[in-house]
Amino acid sequence: MFTGLIQGRGTLLRTERRGPDAGMVIQAQYTMEAMTLGESIAVDGACLTVVSFQGNVFTVDVSAETLNRTTLGGKSPGSRVNLEQALRMGDRLGGHLVTGHVDSVGILQDRGQEGRSWRLVFKAPPDLDPYIIEKGSIAINGISLTVNGCSEGSFDVNIVPHTFSETTIGELKIGEGVNLETDLLGKYVEKMLRSFLGTNKAAAGSSRIDSAFLQKHGFL
Repeated sequence: MFTGLIQGRGTLLRTERRGPDAGMVIQAQYTMEAMTLGESIAVDGACLTVVSFQGNVFTVDVSAETLNRTTLGGKSPGSRVNLEQALRMGDRLGGHLVTGHVDSVGILQDRGQEGRSWRLVFKAPPDLDPYIIEKGSIAINGISLTVNGCSEGSFDVNIVPHTFSETTIGELKIGEGVNLETDLLGKYVEKMLRSFLGTNKAAAGSSRIDSAFLQKHGFL
């Protein structure tokens, strides 16, 4: 489990292909907390397992599923990534609960400066629409952010100067892909409501979950 508060950036040194999966060797560009073999670390928002380390250089295993579902499969040596070691019991939860299980890849559509901050607009896959709500939380490349506004297929976020300078989000170019993880709570609520209604995800287009239903059953 993670918070979405990036601890620092790292540089991909090399990717070692192993059939359908791979190992990635990464050098952290900051002093990391003591690592242990088998611990979890979020690399651009994807939860990966540390299989070896020496100083600030570590190797993680990357499954075929992760390579196919995230932007990691397209990274080349020299690429910079956001890093966050796993949350410990007793740590402050300053962002939101992030699992490191990336839902899909989004695309940066537009960016512009507003005062000292930046507003970034992203295109998201249609199946993520139900989980992206105004003023809700979303993780972009592992960064915990607040959704400013959203419409069908897109949403925008505000990036404050600290986040812009201390993560890789300030380096994104128009058309570049990012890893998206929507709010975990929304997924569970939908799953429970669909079970209650006797529907499933395949029947999403005919779902009876609306404001009238929620009010009738005491959710509003």
